Amino acid sequence: MEEQSRLNPDELLARIKLNEQKEKKGKLKIYIGMCAGVGKTFSMLQDASKAGGRGTDVLIGYVETHGRAETEFLLFHLPQLPRKKIEYKGFVLEEMDIDTILDKRPKLVVVDELAHTNAPGSRHNKRYLDVIELIENGIDVLTAVNVQHIESLADTVSKITGVIISETVPDSILDAADEIELIDISPDELIQRLNDGKVYTADKTKNAVDNFFRKGNLSALREMALRLAADRVDKQVRYYMQENRIPGPWKSTQRILIGIGPSPNSADLVRWARRIAYTMEASWIAVNVETSHPLDEKQKKLLNKNLELAKELGAEVITTSDTDIVKGIIRVAKNENATHIVIGKSQNKGFFPRLFQKDIVDRILTESGQIDVYVVSGDNYENKTGKIFAFPKLQSGFYKYLSSSLIVIFVAAICYPFSDTLGYQTVALILLFVVSMLPLIFGPGPVLLSAILSPVLWNYFFVPPKFTLFISRTEDILMFIMFLIIATVTGILTTKIRQREKSVLLREERAVALYNLADDLSKSKDLDEVIGQSVKNLNKVFNSEVIFLLLDSKTKKLVFTNPEMSSISEKEFSVAQWVFTNRKKAGHYTESLPFAEFIYYPLLGPRDIYGVVGIKMEDDILYREKETLIDNFIKQSGAAVEREILNKTANKALLLEESEKLYKTLFDSISHELKIPIAAIMGASSYLLQSDSEINETQKQLLNEVHTATIRLNRLVENLLDMARLESGMLVPNIKECDINDLFSVVLDYFEKEKSSHDISVEVQEYFPFINIDFTLIETALKNLIHNALRYAVPNPKISIQAFFDDKNIYITISDNGKGIPEEHLEHIFDKFYRVDNKISGGTGLGLSIAKGIIEIHKGTISASNKVSGGLKFNIKLQRM
Repeated sequence: MEEQSRLNPDELLARIKLNEQKEKKGKLKIYIGMCAGVGKTFSMLQDASKAGGRGTDVLIGYVETHGRAETEFLLFHLPQLPRKKIEYKGFVLEEMDIDTILDKRPKLVVVDELAHTNAPGSRHNKRYLDVIELIENGIDVLTAVNVQHIESLADTVSKITGVIISETVPDSILDAADEIELIDISPDELIQRLNDGKVYTADKTKNAVDNFFRKGNLSALREMALRLAADRVDKQVRYYMQENRIPGPWKSTQRILIGIGPSPNSADLVRWARRIAYTMEASWIAVNVETSHPLDEKQKKLLNKNLELAKELGAEVITTSDTDIVKGIIRVAKNENATHIVIGKSQNKGFFPRLFQKDIVDRILTESGQIDVYVVSGDNYENKTGKIFAFPKLQSGFYKYLSSSLIVIFVAAICYPFSDTLGYQTVALILLFVVSMLPLIFGPGPVLLSAILSPVLWNYFFVPPKFTLFISRTEDILMFIMFLIIATVTGILTTKIRQREKSVLLREERAVALYNLADDLSKSKDLDEVIGQSVKNLNKVFNSEVIFLLLDSKTKKLVFTNPEMSSISEKEFSVAQWVFTNRKKAGHYTESLPFAEFIYYPLLGPRDIYGVVGIKMEDDILYREKETLIDNFIKQSGAAVEREILNKTANKALLLEESEKLYKTLFDSISHELKIPIAAIMGASSYLLQSDSEINETQKQLLNEVHTATIRLNRLVENLLDMARLESGMLVPNIKECDINDLFSVVLDYFEKEKSSHDISVEVQEYFPFINIDFTLIETALKNLIHNALRYAVPNPKISIQAFFDDKNIYITISDNGKGIPEEHLEHIFDKFYRVDNKISGGTGLGLSIAKGIIEIHKGTISASNKVSGGLKFNIKLQRM
């Protein structure tokens, strides 16, 4: 039982990471109802009012009252943000001003109509993207949405009500919500509210009741809302059980795989899979299998839309290549350890397709092995690679058809004068050879036309009787039929081989492009070369304009890597800045800041973000395969940029380390060389001052100055030696039991001369225990701290030394009544050679750094703070060993 309740280490780490991310983000609460009029906005504003009453900084970002008196009354008492006005095609549209909200940074923002589509020119296409940006910037949000606007439920609602739902939000935003509150009333009560004019105005009420707000529709919508809330509660219960290690069947290893094609019904299949994945609490994968069969422009757009929908709803999107759709799906399912496959029901009709072609669903059921298969009605997969023979789509232009026909006619014309010599059977072989070669030049349509035209020409001009389509001999009739079949089959199969070859070449080109980029980046010697190679490869592969902006380590701003690239507008630069801040792509082809000319990608390395890459292409639509390739290019470039930045940092660190070694060696050598002459000068000056020799006052004053300067110089040398020993890591404290009163007595004796002009007091708590320290080192640390207090003393200086203890630690404080130091200097005063006031002579900025080092090798801490009454206070904490 105990083993079962133990958390999986990976799950524990994932949860810790998730909690850390949530702490940085704002809280999101979503109010959900079955439809308009249930009271979502009213409840949301009530909660906002209560929060404001508790002192929370509340701001109304956007709320629509729809003329409801109760809602307007609540809204009146809350601070509202003026709406942003956007001009579009002669109209002035009003939207939420997200920039002002981010500038004001309130604690809580109310944003109504989550599924709303923003006006063209807004930062995001959808309002839910505005909400996501707000919570990612640490702002709490209250928002509301109807159940019909949930993406995975929109198609079901459309089937029930007959109303097309055009504005939706992805289910992932529900997963991101910290709290979901269901606002529920009965259908009868809602209809009564409608009739009372509390939902719509009188002119709209009757139409609403007769159409969308029919009781049957409302009952179905209510059931969907209740089920959504129940699923949410169920998930919270399982999460609670797992978090509190309560044994139960809460571990989920389910993994769902869904096959997606260029079908209009794939969107329904995606939504169905999302609902199942949420209910099962399973991860899910959307797979598209690329075959040699080409897609037209309409199919490409539809496939791109379906894959984007799957990605938006939280699926991991995988695109793979295979000659057979079924084999591709099964291969990915096994590689990704999928436990369930979701596939649309095929619509193969007729006797012959069933006779000669095995249904794609039947094949998946047969070949899936231990993987469960869900078959959902609606999607229509065409098993193109499963067919023995399939006519390719005829997409060539008129001149292609004309050219292929003329080639066949030209060859027939050349053969005609020699027909008697060659024989019509040989001519048939020549024409058959020509038809088999045509796929190397032309598409399937012209080849098919030539395959039909060639036997007709052969029959009319070469088979006796000539110049008639009549064939007299039975063997010639059979030969004509075989000629027609072989020419057609050969031409089409050759076309399919060519198409497959093109598909292979396309994949090879992508792989070679990635290889060339990786090779160029690996050979780059510095950051500029990495950027240059990245730009060159992106330009070459995508025929695009590329800009790189990197973060300047000094200014912490984005700068252009090439001055020639800095010609983009301020608006474009602001998009790049937004991408860097939010670490998400935006701009052209996206729903965030789509007005931009470039699409911008965050330049992410494995550890951090280093800049932004902008790409400007001529394509109207960014198809999935190209987008995936661009993503891979950006990832490679990001990793290379990080590598060079880390190399540069490592080289700087190495240079700094070598400089430190040289500095230590020089100072150690100089310090030792200076000690002997300093000692000689000190001894001589001290002897002369104490001797009975006759010297006048001027000479005596000069000797005193020499002696004082020598003492100061000796202290400097000792500090340098102490610092060298500390930084070498070889200084090991000689810990012994000591009396703190003896320590303070020795320190005060050292300052005997200064005590005559400074008030130095000592206060030790009664019954002070013996302490375990290196007496000499702590003595040095205290001397340096007192020297610092004396150096910055004011008239009538007072220095106070206090010592007290508790069960675990010993505390020593040294404070003065000086001016203190500015707050911005406090965190630096223990740095080497750091001086707050360079005008005051007599210090090197090493004393405090040495004191800190000594305290730390005793496993203690030291800090500095300004006193309220004036002056500086040092706080030392040592462990009672």
